[in-house]
Amino acid sequence: MRKTIAVLALALIVPAASAETFQNRIAPCLACHGERGQSETENTPSLGAQLAPYTLIQLFMFREKLRVFEPMNEMTKALTDDDLRTFSDFIARMPKPAPPADAGDPARMQRGQALGQQHRCNNCHNPDYSGKENVPRIASQREDYLAKTLGEYKSNTRHGYDGSMADVMGPVTSEQIADLAYFIARVR
Repeated sequence: MRKTIAVLALALIVPAASAETFQNRIAPCLACHGERGQSETENTPSLGAQLAPYTLIQLFMFREKLRVFEPMNEMTKALTDDDLRTFSDFIARMPKPAPPADAGDPARMQRGQALGQQHRCNNCHNPDYSGKENVPRIASQREDYLAKTLGEYKSNTRHGYDGSMADVMGPVTSEQIADLAYFIARVR
């Protein structure tokens, strides 16, 4: 009888001790991506106000290793589909990242804006670069992350769930990538 009571008591204690609150589970994400949705970590995206459908797809791809970045693959491997939705919804409600305080060099801003129109970035990502559905919000994203990501699409080393970005970035030069990232990072 004592043994049965001890086993039952242990069974009740273990789940309570191992149960994590959502805040505890999201803390590692916010440590890299920013507590208020704005990353302060080099080459790490700001997630604030990112659209839930886009985030859900990305988290799923990391969990299933369809997109490989070991820290994210490790962080997502134990997440259920419901967890992915909960995290995606939370991220969508975070404040959008703020652009750099400076308005930017007018000549670079003009070149970047022209490139965005020429390559129709403002079509898929919306005229204000806020994204739509499964297309990410890129307005006010970290400039270094934008440049890195655009370069990876150009070199075909970053794989998404379709090849449209590799096609778009094919003719874009490194100098143009720098101007495009500079402009988009400052979109208000």
